Amino acid sequence: MKHKPVVSIRDLSYRYTKDWAIRDINLAVSSNEILGLLGSNGAGKSTTMNILCGVLSHKHGEVTINGIDIRKKPLEAKKLLGFLPQKAPLYPEFTVQDYLKFTGQLRQVPAEQLKGAIEYVMERCGITHFRQRLIGNLSGGYQQRVGIAQSIIHKPLLVVLDEPTNGLDPVQVLEVRKLIRELGEDHAVILSTHIMSEVEALCDNVTMVEQGKLVFSGTLEAYRNQVRTNTLIVKFNQAPDVAEISALENISHVSQIQSDRFRIEFSDENGISERIQRLAGKKLWGIREIYFEKQSLNDVFAKISEN
Repeated sequence: MKHKPVVSIRDLSYRYTKDWAIRDINLAVSSNEILGLLGSNGAGKSTTMNILCGVLSHKHGEVTINGIDIRKKPLEAKKLLGFLPQKAPLYPEFTVQDYLKFTGQLRQVPAEQLKGAIEYVMERCGITHFRQRLIGNLSGGYQQRVGIAQSIIHKPLLVVLDEPTNGLDPVQVLEVRKLIRELGEDHAVILSTHIMSEVEALCDNVTMVEQGKLVFSGTLEAYRNQVRTNTLIVKFNQAPDVAEISALENISHVSQIQSDRFRIEFSDENGISERIQRLAGKKLWGIREIYFEKQSLNDVFAKISEN
């Protein structure tokens, strides 16, 4: 069942001078959904997020959080929003506990609820044992956890994360991704990133912007399938001669990648698998495996960007 969107962006456009930074952006995010906002540098991701978070004021289009228009009622809308920018807004001379108390007060968490809110986010983000540690003495991964903790201390409906694993080592990346995945169980999450493995590991749906325009919006699987593959991988019992496979209609290139495994590129998918199987049966090659080669998300990203 489709949930009512927590965030709705409709026909959003913005320009800094005479040139449009973004034009006619539309997206929606529901509760318990992690949306990947993709785009190369300068594509319009940051502009979109800055408008969503109330940093920039827009004139064209509509942005609502839980039905509240962020332009008309910015304070009400921002109360429902948690934000972790690319550089976390940390104070290295604060202890973890004092920093979270400070950010909770900024977020107007009621005084009688503040202590409980601090304990909750420290436990949720795995930083309880560092409560008295100076933030400046924490590793990059734990500093990022503190940054995430401040973004959820007021229990927002929406959490916006900008490149949350940037600069972390591989172990820290996995730990922070696990935390983000858990956030998606209780919040709507928008994850801005250009890292394809991050999208694959975390996101339910994908929105991609390039040169300020929306070029894709849909599920992760639909994103993978946006550009159809044009290669087959075939493993034979008896390896054939490359020239015999190449002679088939619509075969553009054949390469032998192992002694019995071949990559077959084609120009027309229609019936290609069946024709290869018929030829293999006729020639007594025998087929042990045959499948269309999946493209990496990086390949899809590059090809959609070119369109």
